[in-house]
Amino acid sequence: MIEIPSDLHKDLVPLAFLLGNWAGAGVHDFPGSEKCNFGQEVSFTHDGRDFLEYHSHTWVLDKDGNKVRPLESEHGFWRIDADRKVEVTMTRDDGVIEIWYGEMAHQKPQIDLVTDAVARTAASRPYSGGKRLYGYVKSDLMWVGEKQTPEVELRPYMSAHLKKVVTPEDVERWAKALPDDMPDDGIAFFK
Repeated sequence: MIEIPSDLHKDLVPLAFLLGNWAGAGVHDFPGSEKCNFGQEVSFTHDGRDFLEYHSHTWVLDKDGNKVRPLESEHGFWRIDADRKVEVTMTRDDGVIEIWYGEMAHQKPQIDLVTDAVARTAASRPYSGGKRLYGYVKSDLMWVGEKQTPEVELRPYMSAHLKKVVTPEDVERWAKALPDDMPDDGIAFFK
């Protein structure tokens, strides 16, 4: 279910499917890096202004699904214009700052992004750009990332399947929003 908060900036309504806290797992595979499964926590929040704030933390998982060590962290801001063009500014923990541009698909919650600008610190690894695809599929958030370096052509390197994290506050808010005339036997609800 996509919920649109009443205090969400009107321009961000097409991005409402991203809002919330998400958690899940995926696969990381890029030449020169360890191939691994990873866990991920992502949050998209808003404060009433015309952007979503984004945080992502990933960590390497062992064969039993336990956290081994951090993998990547990102922080950024997402905007969308009236023509459904999406703009993302993102900072990574490895010393890379990116500007991404893309657009929302027509009549579905899917976003394609491509890097427009990349800045790197002297300590960062070689990186020259990437692509990302985000989609809301059967109430889950799925994404795939591609990247390139001066030595490696653009290729997929990470993908994940994330589920919405439900908090006790979410349950309380949903319960308060239920109509007073809900059927009490459960069966009548489905008739």
